[in-house]
Amino acid sequence: MCCAHRTRLVSRCGGFRRLFPGLSAAVMPSTVEKSFQPYHITEEPATVSTGFRIRARNKSFEGLTKETEGQWKGPFFFIQAADTQFGMIESYLEKKPCPRWDKEIALTEKAVEAVNRMEPKPRFFVVCGDLVDAMPGDELKPEQEADFKRVFSKMSSEVPLVCVCGNHDIGNQPTPASVCAYRNSFGDDYFTFWCSGVMCIVINTQYYEDPLLVPDLAHEQEVWLDEQLAEAQRTGAKHVVVFQHIPWFVRNFDEDKMYFNFNPELRLRMLDKFHKAGVRAIFCGHYHRNAGGFYKDMELVVTSAIGAQLGCDTHGLRVVKVREDNIEHQYYALDEIPETVCLH
Repeated sequence: MCCAHRTRLVSRCGGFRRLFPGLSAAVMPSTVEKSFQPYHITEEPATVSTGFRIRARNKSFEGLTKETEGQWKGPFFFIQAADTQFGMIESYLEKKPCPRWDKEIALTEKAVEAVNRMEPKPRFFVVCGDLVDAMPGDELKPEQEADFKRVFSKMSSEVPLVCVCGNHDIGNQPTPASVCAYRNSFGDDYFTFWCSGVMCIVINTQYYEDPLLVPDLAHEQEVWLDEQLAEAQRTGAKHVVVFQHIPWFVRNFDEDKMYFNFNPELRLRMLDKFHKAGVRAIFCGHYHRNAGGFYKDMELVVTSAIGAQLGCDTHGLRVVKVREDNIEHQYYALDEIPETVCLH
């Protein structure tokens, strides 16, 4: 028979975590008290159902397929966000030795509540990478991912959540194991979906950043991407947009290499490939600041974080309006997200 609740005691400082079913802090054995100092104790149900649905499978996205959404049905809007990154504020900005992520939970809940108030609803909500802060192998990663799913399970069922893979999600140097773990938790790391005749391509930029340990996976994505771009030209999509984590550039397509972009040779090759295929816009995150620019007439949009800020922007997200002849977008602070979006 399972206990109705359990007490969770977590220690990152000591390098390990333990669960003591049915044991309260008041009756903890003295040997446990001496072994480490727990910094977080919460009561929670023994079985928690988040209601989180994995929709990205078989390189497509449930409910937003070419069969159901391949034709233009009129203007719509969607939400683009980035870097919820549960845990970064206390870990990176505040340098706490035992970081928690209550701040990111509150910020993301505010975003979800704002979306739930919107009428009409956005067609989808995409998070462009770094869903959580903990890297693969970090003991806090499962808990951060569970909280991410719990928060987004509160979003209206009318608004599908699209997850994009970031460097913190599979590691700066991804491995087959870290990619597999991500796919098990969130679904495919690259795929295509459609919305009202608009072709949306999601890619995993870590395969370009450091493919050393995953050369086969990187090659598979590149072959698949070429096929998708060829289809985009062949089928005559109303628009083609790309979602990714790391931007090809931050402000100028000919800028120097730095942590937040790609080396110029790879960058120009990929930008030229996307432009020739008719891609209208590329939406990214990673920079934790708003930025972006143009390569010829193709726009690259860098959206700041819901979570930790590294610049002067406020925590927020981007409302993207898609019309037959153009794509328009605006970044809003979480306290300023409109309840009504005019599409005309």
